[in-house]
Amino acid sequence: MRSLSIAATGMLAQQTNVDVISNNIANMNTTAFKRQRAEFQDLLYQQVSRPGASSSADGTRIPSGIQIGAGVRTGGVYRITDQGAMTNTGNRYDIAVDGPGYFQIALPSGEVAFTRAGSFQLSDQGELVTTDGYRVQPDITIPQGAIDVVVSKTGEVQVKMSGEPEMQTVGQLELATFVNEAGLEAIGSSMFIETAASGQPTVALPGAEGFGTLTQGFLEASNVNPVAEVTALITAQRAYEMNSRVVKTADEMLSTTSQLR
Repeated sequence: MRSLSIAATGMLAQQTNVDVISNNIANMNTTAFKRQRAEFQDLLYQQVSRPGASSSADGTRIPSGIQIGAGVRTGGVYRITDQGAMTNTGNRYDIAVDGPGYFQIALPSGEVAFTRAGSFQLSDQGELVTTDGYRVQPDITIPQGAIDVVVSKTGEVQVKMSGEPEMQTVGQLELATFVNEAGLEAIGSSMFIETAASGQPTVALPGAEGFGTLTQGFLEASNVNPVAEVTALITAQRAYEMNSRVVKTADEMLSTTSQLR
């Protein structure tokens, strides 16, 4: 009975759907988190009677045929890169990207990762680093004794030194964009690495055409909509229950067949 296996694929698909939704809800307060959406595709069809096949010697043809589906599968999990809300933190090392672009981060492996989570701190050497201690690229070092740090919308980092009237420029932040942001590979800690699907990064200064600007003292919030996620969760639950009901019905039908005398 095909309905048993078909319903089983539906239950597996909805399990994946719930996994994706639960991850979205769990990261409601994760800085710069981008919600994901599961996408589904129907499986191959069994052609019992092919549409358009000849049905008589007079040249008549079958108008619709008989095609029986084999169920559903998860086609992909798509990342939605809508801008999250800006949250004022007042911390001078918190930097939000307003518009397209990712900060570049040097990983211990030598690779370059990309992130929109601009909750930066200073290392013991005065370097601008992530919460895991990874250096922001290009390297930015804040001199010891700086009494103020200013990051412009175009990424220029300046410091105010005690006893000096002029601000000193100590570095320049850059942003990277991709042709296909959804193709980036998530590696955790709100960071991504490039893949063949994302394409190579295009690097430019903030504020350039096609790039966002920086806002100091702010962080980008998660773009998860709690109401939409709870609604999707209820829908997934109902779909799972309906598929489980199909399994129960098919089992009852098989049981009736086995009791025939």
